[in-house]
Amino acid sequence: MGLRTPLYDWHVAHGGRMVDFAGWDMPVQYTTIVEEHQSVRTGAGLFDISHMGRLSFRGPGSLDLIQHVYTNNAATLQEGQVRYGLVCNDRGGIRDDVLVYRWPTEYGMVVNASNREKIVAWLYGSMAGRDVRLADRTLDTAMIAVQGPAAIAMCQDITAFDPAKLSNYYAATTTYRGEPAVISRTGYTGEDGVEIVVDKTQGPTLWDEFIARGAKACGLGARDTLRLEAAMPLYGHELNEETDPLQAGLGWAVKFDKGEFRGKAAILERMNTPRRERVGLALAGKRIAREGSAVKRGAKVIGVVTSGTFSPTLNKTIAMAFVDPEEREIGVPLTVDVRGKDEAAEVVKLPFYKRGK
Repeated sequence: MGLRTPLYDWHVAHGGRMVDFAGWDMPVQYTTIVEEHQSVRTGAGLFDISHMGRLSFRGPGSLDLIQHVYTNNAATLQEGQVRYGLVCNDRGGIRDDVLVYRWPTEYGMVVNASNREKIVAWLYGSMAGRDVRLADRTLDTAMIAVQGPAAIAMCQDITAFDPAKLSNYYAATTTYRGEPAVISRTGYTGEDGVEIVVDKTQGPTLWDEFIARGAKACGLGARDTLRLEAAMPLYGHELNEETDPLQAGLGWAVKFDKGEFRGKAAILERMNTPRRERVGLALAGKRIAREGSAVKRGAKVIGVVTSGTFSPTLNKTIAMAFVDPEEREIGVPLTVDVRGKDEAAEVVKLPFYKRGK
């Protein structure tokens, strides 16, 4: 039996098909992935993301520790701001992709469920005498995401703070039914929306309140198709310990001018070595290119698919892949080996889908 979020009983009672995900029992879908996907693109979808790791940092050495392990620059964060970045190993490979939060008296970090224990150990191993009190609050809290064009309106009066006042990638400390809560205008779907952290005892109440307001419960399946349309990398697919941020297309989240950080020297050295880079592919047919499918130019294998799906929004087959650098230009014709048959494809601009303003 895996770890269970505070919403586990609700998922089971409402027909969630439960699977093991990073050591947690999580719903992959309730109805169909396409139906749940479309609810996010057209209305509001609700996701239990309590399995994501939630860490806090207190003490005078907190910023120094984060700067030491984080590729982006936390020193320029404004109060309430949230910023994406990477934690890299000393060879320049990605240990995790994370969100860092700045609060008045502390910092926060959200990490992937599969990497939580690894990153906590990495942080402790990187403290080097810094005065930091690191706390893992994952098991004491619930985290819920509501995403879609109707999400912000649906959040009115949910917490004491109006999320419409938040800019993207900003968060606020607030209350939910008199108890402390955090609300951030962030997400992983390519749509507008918020993520809310409350005490674990309040998770089911908050979830039920969103359901009563018309949000549709969504599982991991729709979360994956949504993030793939938005070209958001997933750890274990596009990101891993062997892939550096630049080849993953995340160079914008690496600030070489901020000072030293773990992995910096190795990333700079790797820049001089040709290596495969992340691209988007549009396939001509409807057969899905799964992770590990070979990407070819003629008879030569020049890359590998990391994620693929049939896009419900775009009504076509899409994939992300790593290909040789000379094959990454937009419009380059390629083929993908889909279960022994070559399917025509071409390199396309990422993201596949971008919401209108």
